[in-house]
Amino acid sequence: MESPLKASAPQPGRSSIQEGVCSMGRQLREDLLHVARVVRGCYPPNLDVCNLYARLYHHAFSARVAKVADFGLEDQDCTFLLQWVHQYYPQVLQKPELSSEMDVDSLGKLLPEELLRPLEDQYLSKQQVELTTFVGRVLEEARQSWSKGEEPIREDGCFVSPVAYDVIQLINGMVTSAETVVGDLHKAQSITSQLEGLLQRFQMFQDEVMKQNRPNSRPAVKAHLGCIQQFRDVLQKKSRLFGQEVQQSCLQLLAHMESSAHLYLLKPVHAALKPQYRKLGTNDWFKKPLFEKMLPAIEEELQGLQGSIGCCHQELVGRLHQEVTVEYVRRLLRGQVKLRDKEEQLKASATVKDQAESLHHLFLKMGSQEVHLKDILTNIAEVLKLQDLPAIQVQVASLGAEHPDLSENHVSALLKLKTTLSKADRKTIRDILLDSRGPQSDGDAVRPFFSGVLIK
Repeated sequence: MESPLKASAPQPGRSSIQEGVCSMGRQLREDLLHVARVVRGCYPPNLDVCNLYARLYHHAFSARVAKVADFGLEDQDCTFLLQWVHQYYPQVLQKPELSSEMDVDSLGKLLPEELLRPLEDQYLSKQQVELTTFVGRVLEEARQSWSKGEEPIREDGCFVSPVAYDVIQLINGMVTSAETVVGDLHKAQSITSQLEGLLQRFQMFQDEVMKQNRPNSRPAVKAHLGCIQQFRDVLQKKSRLFGQEVQQSCLQLLAHMESSAHLYLLKPVHAALKPQYRKLGTNDWFKKPLFEKMLPAIEEELQGLQGSIGCCHQELVGRLHQEVTVEYVRRLLRGQVKLRDKEEQLKASATVKDQAESLHHLFLKMGSQEVHLKDILTNIAEVLKLQDLPAIQVQVASLGAEHPDLSENHVSALLKLKTTLSKADRKTIRDILLDSRGPQSDGDAVRPFFSGVLIK
């Protein structure tokens, strides 16, 4: 081991340190194979000569590599040495001819922990720097393209951005390689420990895009929705690449980014629909043609929302579906219309049911999957229709059980539409709502609805 065999041919690009370690490794392999094939037969079995030689060669090789490790290595040499410790050397010892004759597991690692740790820290820090630099470059390219007024490229009619794909490919390759280089997944995950900060830079870029609201801002945000989905997918489906805290914090940040993007894209939609909203819950609301004018207006706005990839467009349309339904209920519960007798209440109930069906078909045709929203309006319509107090109590209790965010104020506002109910009747129904509710568990969580219906 003090006189390593010469390499048959130096490899281009290898440093002298790498060539030296390879040469020592080759000699160790050849000598131990010679011991297993030839020398072993020259000694009695009880001398356990194979393990004796294995220990001697291991200690000698370890001592030489320790000197190299203590020298202060360039990044490439550091990576190469770690690969020898965690990958190449174990592969040499696991050759069947050696592992069948030698207790290779008892030899331990080629380097002690106190020498390994600085090398691993150096390697992992270098990977973190490379990831940070790469993300900065990708975001800067996207920023420059947007600043020039360019729209994102289209694929199958959808705006797409390479930001997430490029970053994900690098992360996947880095962590997978690092797990082999340092021999430990948990250590390899430290490469992504700064991912939340990197995604915050992406968030800041998106905020700038929305704030300036240029002609190409909406296409850019639609493309960003695809990036958000890609990042979410890799965090959830390839969670082994990330520590748990990093995974959770990044998912929360992405949820906030998605919500902000939805708000930005939907704000002008609601502004355009505001004249139609004003008629909801008024006396004109009973006039069918007025509501029928609202449906084409919604459909026209939905056409303008197209441009993000399929699942993202579906989420965006679903969000609008929910917000339109919330606005419908909010306007209804403002109490501008009073239902003074059974006939008016039945007419109002039929109107709500019919309009719930119309909204349901329109939004589902445009991609929404929020089928439960029709049921909310249908249940409200049922409360308007019922005349028997116990039946109303059952219906309100059922609505409250399905929607824990239904408050007493919501129920009061709904019941006040029915002027045939006395104050005492309304109190009795509200009490049933409270009595019918038990403790909620996480498994019972449902998507909030009534918490978005603000009652003055």
